[in-house]
Amino acid sequence: MSSEDPFGGLFGDPDELRKRLAEMAEQMQGAQTVAWADNAIKLAVDMTVAGMGRMNLQGNAEQQSEELRVAMSRIFPEAVTLVREAREGFGA
Repeated sequence: MSSEDPFGGLFGDPDELRKRLAEMAEQMQGAQTVAWADNAIKLAVDMTVAGMGRMNLQGNAEQQSEELRVAMSRIFPEAVTLVREAREGFGA
């Protein structure tokens, strides 16, 4: 048993094991980033849908559309931030 391999070769080449563990850690980190981005986008959509569903729209279709646009720009800036951060998480 060498001092470099305390397990006596049980796990094969120590350098290969380190390389595979590093690759696995990188893959896991990438998966976490994608999961976080997916959750952030879902939260932004859910917030928007919930907020829009509570509105009491008045007037014709054009007036209602304008009311929705104004609400989106004032009430949900955090949703825009979540989506932007999620996209950055994807490397876009």
